[in-house]
Amino acid sequence: MTKDELRAELDRQAQRYKDVYGGEVVTYAAQPDPERKPWRKRPSLLDQAFQQELQKIEKARETE
Repeated sequence: MTKDELRAELDRQAQRYKDVYGGEVVTYAAQPDPERKPWRKRPSLLDQAFQQELQKIEKARETE
């Protein structure tokens, strides 16, 4: 089925809907896909402990 045939078929269906049901056909533009947010790794317990140890070392260096 070509695009022209598809358009003609959709026009026939829209006209039939208007004639039979007396309804109004509203066409909408396609909605854009939502933007994907970048994936972020949640810090594990080991990552958090490592960061805490780094902070302790930095504080120890500052006090010296």
